[in-house]
Amino acid sequence: MSEPLQERIARAMAELEATQAAVARARADLSEASATVRSSDRAVEVTIGAQGELSGLRFSDNKHQNMTGPQLAASIMEAVQQGRALMARRVIDTFAPLAGPGPEGSVRRGLDLDWNQVFGPTLDGGKAGPQGRPGRDRLRDEIDEDTD
Repeated sequence: MSEPLQERIARAMAELEATQAAVARARADLSEASATVRSSDRAVEVTIGAQGELSGLRFSDNKHQNMTGPQLAASIMEAVQQGRALMARRVIDTFAPLAGPGPEGSVRRGLDLDWNQVFGPTLDGGKAGPQGRPGRDRLRDEIDEDTD
């Protein structure tokens, strides 16, 4: 015997409300989230917010004073890309359980999300291949070749 329609609707509404509350909690948690990362040469430290925005930039121990413009730019780009990748992974870890199917007996079917399509080359630290955005080596080449 199947469940009466009114009970199924009530259960679906309760699941919807619980999911909406969980999404609101996740959004609130992420609104305060950030990642702070240093470049591999330890010259630059950046802080990245949950939406990938650069919210802080610091030059460590004045190492930047002995760097060329292209070297400094490469250090900044490296740290920003690493920070964005960390925050993208945190967003995925936070929302993935909410995007999946609900527990046994749930009406929630889940979403078919392609996180790589959502975040693009951010997930691999900006080191996309020929199909994606150029990585930091391509940027460094373009800066080195700039004669202006």
